Amino acid sequence: MNKEQLDIMTNKEGFIAALDQSGGSTPKALKAYGVGEDAYENEDQMFDLVHEMRTRIIKAQAFNSDKVIAAILFEQTIDRKIDGKYTGDFLWEEKGVVPFLKVDKGLKEVENGVQLMKPIDNLDELLARANQRHIFGTKMRSVIQEANHQGIEAVVTQQFELGQKIFDAGLIPILEPEVSINSKTKAEAEALMKEEILKHLNSLEGDTKVMLKLTIPSKDDFFRELIDHERVVRVVALSGGYSREDANKKLEKNPGLIASFSRALVENVSVDQSQEEFEGQMKEAIDSIYAASII
Repeated sequence: MNKEQLDIMTNKEGFIAALDQSGGSTPKALKAYGVGEDAYENEDQMFDLVHEMRTRIIKAQAFNSDKVIAAILFEQTIDRKIDGKYTGDFLWEEKGVVPFLKVDKGLKEVENGVQLMKPIDNLDELLARANQRHIFGTKMRSVIQEANHQGIEAVVTQQFELGQKIFDAGLIPILEPEVSINSKTKAEAEALMKEEILKHLNSLEGDTKVMLKLTIPSKDDFFRELIDHERVVRVVALSGGYSREDANKKLEKNPGLIASFSRALVENVSVDQSQEEFEGQMKEAIDSIYAASII
């Protein structure tokens, strides 16, 4: 594990850029960027186009370690290159940004009010490739739809079991049990989830550490115990469907919680913008998210 990167993730001010749209979410991400489905004929062409989009984002002048401390990448992205360097190496060597990798394979159907992760059949191979590509950590997402104790217990248990395996492979896991912002029992679900997370954190053995990626809570500063926990490197927030303006306002009410935004980061950029316009939109987004993350 890279100690310099661990120190950055533990202590440095800034936020995480989530650039990890997968096969299921890539068409939506491209459409929001102004690239319709008629622009590609197959999945390979689609992934070529989304890599062009990610490359443009990463190479933006404002996208650097002054305010962006890390970026989460999709599996294919770590095997692709930017200016002759693998994406993870480009991020770290050229931008000073710590690279992470999304490892989950999507969600199961709703059961007991939650969606567990599908099996990650190639996890061992994926973790080996991540180390080979100089990736620092991983991210994996589950979704909690309602305050069902049995379901939430299953989600958190699955996250921590896989998280331990990831840590043992030399990587820092970001555990992401996302509570839907549309849940009618969001606050109750967050209370149950926090209770379960604390149980698992307090039972970790050895020197295991994790990161947590959570929906911005309904109750301000509700995740303080998690942020301050000795086993937690950092707690980061997903935008969860909120606009950037709304997500930033909510984030500002939670000191110590930093952003890990995806759609909210790139909501105003498009393929048709001039480079000057694109750079301006990226700077505005990065500046505002950073400001909300250092309260």
